[in-house]
Amino acid sequence: MSNTTADAHLKSTLFGHPIGLYILFFTEMWERFSYYGMRALLVLYMTTETLGDARGPGLGWTSQEALALYGWYTMLVYVMSIPGGMIADKLLGQKKAVLLGAVILCIGHGVLVFTETWAFYTGLGLVILGVGLLKPNISTMVGGLYPQGDIRRDKGFSIFYIGINTGSLLATLIIGFVVAQWGWHAGFGLAGIAMVLGLVVYLWGQKYLTHVGNLEVQDIKEEEESSYGTLFQNLLISKKQLTVTIALAILSLFGWYSLGWGYGLLFIFLTVIAALMMMIYKELDSQQDKDRFLVLLLSFIMVIIFWGAYEQAGGLMNLYADTKTDRMLLGMQVPTVMFQSLNAGFIIIFAAIVASYWAKRKLKGKEASSIFKMAIGIIIMGFGFLFMVFATMEFEKVGSSSMLWLVMAYLFHTIGELCISPVALSFITKLSPVKYASLMMGVYFAATGLGNKVAGILGESASELGEYAVFLGILVFTIIVGTLFLMLLKPLKRLTHGAEDNEK
Repeated sequence: MSNTTADAHLKSTLFGHPIGLYILFFTEMWERFSYYGMRALLVLYMTTETLGDARGPGLGWTSQEALALYGWYTMLVYVMSIPGGMIADKLLGQKKAVLLGAVILCIGHGVLVFTETWAFYTGLGLVILGVGLLKPNISTMVGGLYPQGDIRRDKGFSIFYIGINTGSLLATLIIGFVVAQWGWHAGFGLAGIAMVLGLVVYLWGQKYLTHVGNLEVQDIKEEEESSYGTLFQNLLISKKQLTVTIALAILSLFGWYSLGWGYGLLFIFLTVIAALMMMIYKELDSQQDKDRFLVLLLSFIMVIIFWGAYEQAGGLMNLYADTKTDRMLLGMQVPTVMFQSLNAGFIIIFAAIVASYWAKRKLKGKEASSIFKMAIGIIIMGFGFLFMVFATMEFEKVGSSSMLWLVMAYLFHTIGELCISPVALSFITKLSPVKYASLMMGVYFAATGLGNKVAGILGESASELGEYAVFLGILVFTIIVGTLFLMLLKPLKRLTHGAEDNEK
């Protein structure tokens, strides 16, 4: 390809955005089709009896067992974004990491077609590895399509987010019918076909992505280059950071002893990440970079809490829809999986509206910082659980609850999600140190993964506490957390040193 043709591809825009955005849009759309198709089926498949179900034999697990594995799986899918980001930053670059992740995902979904138990666990493991490589790096590439200070960046992430949810919508609308006709493993197979389509789109669109996602080691001055090994070596001579790391390691071993090896390994992993974050903070040269890095880490607290509540959709709320909701509509029973499409459908309807609202608010000089949006998002999402509280009250009275409560809950969850998730993705690309951009995106997705694990734990607790107590507790806690961050808004904005002030 000539340089002139290559430059033309890079400068080409569609609807005011780089064409590369739409390549990443469709790649992510099909990847999310595969992931959310799996997510919608997983708990239902695990809790279905081994005999006597029209959809074919399931694993016959209890709800508590299924929600426990669901929590671990959805957590690890995102926690693996940290090594995925490291691999991209230091070895492959984002573009090749996305390609490798897509290939592994195709293999993983292909393995899940088989009915043997080994195939179930092996397939889940490969999906975890594939998403870990693809998810953080494709999001970082979206940010790389726009120059610093370009106001289109937030809108670009909102468009990208529509791609994510178009995949989710298609998956949850189609896979339920496929499973009803041909069984669980046909649904898993359809998810694999979608991932192959995503890989084909990504390969075809490389000409529009030549300037983003590359590993450009030659552009980094030798004195500025820091390996993760060097950071950990410096940890040994950093008294404060080493003391905190040792304390966390001791607590991790206690967790291993009291909660089991699974939690022990998780706590050790988090200790390593905490040590890495402390050393990156120490390494940063200017106070401005240090302050921005600190705000970024604090914003991850909101991310964990948000997803801990929101991900009840695939677990506890999914089971609630299956067993305690009147799903009859116009004489037909709505498949449980289709309720998962409400969120994606609402996002497609409201994403551009919400993004435009925040953009207009900012242009008018009103408060529209990322921290503000994220705090409002948590509060709005929390109010969605008010409708689930009403649903449980109705069930206690009449033995079933209206599907309208679920619809309203998903609507509020969606508006909240649009205020936090695409905003957080964009926020990370604004505040992250450049040489750790993919790693910090990985840490964001790991925070999302921890939220997923929290969701699984909360879902498990419903077997003892009851759905009413769980939903009410989430409602109260999320409103408190969101309000607290609104109260801290001014000092947190000062620490960003105007990172969002010059967007235009």
